[in-house]
Amino acid sequence: MPDSASRIFDLPEMRNRGRVFRDRTQAGVVLAGMLEQHRGTDTLILAIPAGGVPVAAEIASLLGLALDLAVVSKITLPWNTESGYGAVAFDSTVRLNRDLIAALGLSETVVQTGIARTKEKVAHRVNQLFGDRRLPDVTRHAVILVDDGLASGFTMQTAVDALHRLEADKVSIAVPTGHAEAVARIAALVDSLYCPNIRQGMSFAVADAYEQWTDVSETTVAAIMQSFPDMQHIA
Repeated sequence: MPDSASRIFDLPEMRNRGRVFRDRTQAGVVLAGMLEQHRGTDTLILAIPAGGVPVAAEIASLLGLALDLAVVSKITLPWNTESGYGAVAFDSTVRLNRDLIAALGLSETVVQTGIARTKEKVAHRVNQLFGDRRLPDVTRHAVILVDDGLASGFTMQTAVDALHRLEADKVSIAVPTGHAEAVARIAALVDSLYCPNIRQGMSFAVADAYEQWTDVSETTVAAIMQSFPDMQHIA
C-alpha cells in the first residue's frame, strides 16, 4: 500500500468549514462525484446504519452500484449512551479503546457486560433488518464502507477489522466529514479514504457539517434498502 497521506482524498474548498452539506443525501451526491471511477463496476457499497444509509444510498444510486449494510454499534458507557469505549461489528468483531477504559477506570466486569450487551444489540438489529439473508462474498469485490462522518473513528475501524477478517479484496472508505486525526489513522488501515470535509480542532461534531441533521430511524433504513431489490445483506 502507498503511505497513508496519499490514500486520503478530500476537497480543499471544504476543509475546516462547517455546514457544507444541506443533508445526508446531498453529501452522498458530493461523494459520488469523488467516486466516479467506480461507476458501473462490481464495487459493493456497504452502509453503516443508521446515519450512513442515506449517504450510501445516494452514492449507489448515482453510480449504479450494489448496496448493502454493515451493522456496527458502539459499546456505550453505563452513564452516557452517546459515548462509547469500543464497538462491535456484524460478525462479532470487537474493538476496544483500552486507553479510554483505563482513564475512566472501567472494571473488566463492566467492559465484558458492555460487550455482551452490544453483541446482543447488533445480533437483534441484523435479525430485524436482514432475517436469514446471506453475506456477499467480499473476497471477490472492492468494498466501500460509508458512514455520515468520522469522529473518533472507532465504529469505522471495527467495520474495517471485520472486513479484513473476511479477507475483503479491497477496502475503501467514503464519509462526508471527518476529524483530521481520525481520517489519518483510519486511512492507514485501508486502500483509500474519501472525505470531502476534513476538519481539525479540539471540538468536533459530525452534525456540524450539515445544515439539516436528524436521527435516522430503523424504519427509514428499511425503506431505503427496499428500494434496492438486488441487494444481498450482511448477516
